[in-house]
Order: sequence, then structure tokens, then C-alpha cells
Amino acid sequence: MTTLLAFTVLVLLVGLERVAELVVSVRNAAWSRERGGVESGLGHFPFMVVLHTALLVGAFVEAWVRRPDVPSLLAWSMLALVVASQALRWWCIGTLGRRWNTRVIVVPGLAPVTSGPYRFLRHPNYVAVVVEGIALPLVHAAWITAVVFTVLNAGLLAVRIRAEDAALATLPQEVSADA
Repeated sequence: MTTLLAFTVLVLLVGLERVAELVVSVRNAAWSRERGGVESGLGHFPFMVVLHTALLVGAFVEAWVRRPDVPSLLAWSMLALVVASQALRWWCIGTLGRRWNTRVIVVPGLAPVTSGPYRFLRHPNYVAVVVEGIALPLVHAAWITAVVFTVLNAGLLAVRIRAEDAALATLPQEVSADA
């Protein structure tokens, strides 16, 4: 299998992973809303959807249009980072359980989760997003996509983290029984 075809399969697999995330997210958002969950940060959400879709499309298009030479060391090291970012993302999803979704929805009365990767970082899922945004395109030397996504994502994350921190600040700080 050529490296370009293998990269295409990788991008499609990541796209399928995103669909799985959306299924989990929709179910969990409904669970949160049923318990009085309050959503905030609505303004940036459409941009986030477009940007994350553009990462996949951009990496795919750049690889097929530019057809760059890809050093094996670059491809394999970036693939390892993509896999690690997926593992971190699903660790976050598993740790948050029903409270995880792609929106900023907090259920009043539930304390922020401080277990799993949240023991070490306040926003570990965004570490996964940053690493993946750089590594996925670079698996096939799509550096333009990696740079553009990283710059735009930095601005988006500044807004997103501010909205999420403000929402989390409304919650009690002691550990809840439903964490």
C-alpha cells in the first residue's frame, strides 16, 4: 500500500473516530440537559466544528495535491503521536463518563472531575487536540495544514478554555458522588 493511500485510510479512520465521538457526545449532552445542565460558550462552537472538519479535509487535500516526499522517521513518529493523542482523548472521555460532550455543558451541583488525566492537567483533552492537530497532517508531511490548524486552534482554544473555566467555576469544588 502506498504511503498516500495509507495516509488516506488514516484520515478516514480519524474521521470515523470523530463520528463515534459525536454519537457519545449527543447522548451525553442529552443526559446533562435532563439533569439541568447549562450550556455556555455557544458562539465559538460552529467555528470549532468547521476548524476540526477542515483539519481532516485539509490534511487529505494537501497530501493528494502536494504529494510530498515523506521521511519514514517523520511518518512513524507522527503516527505514534496521533495514536497517543487518541488514547489520551478516550481516557478523558472515559474519565468524564456521561459528563463528557463536545459542548460546554455543566450540571449544577456536580463538582469538577479531578481523577484520571484531570489529576495532572485541567484540560487534558485539549492537549490531545493540539498534538493531533500537528501530528496528523505531518504523518504525510502536510505542514501547511498543520501550521494553519495550529494557529487557528490556538485562538479557538483561548476562547474555549475561558468559556469552560467560567462554566466550571460555577460548580462546587468538593468531590461529588456522581463524578
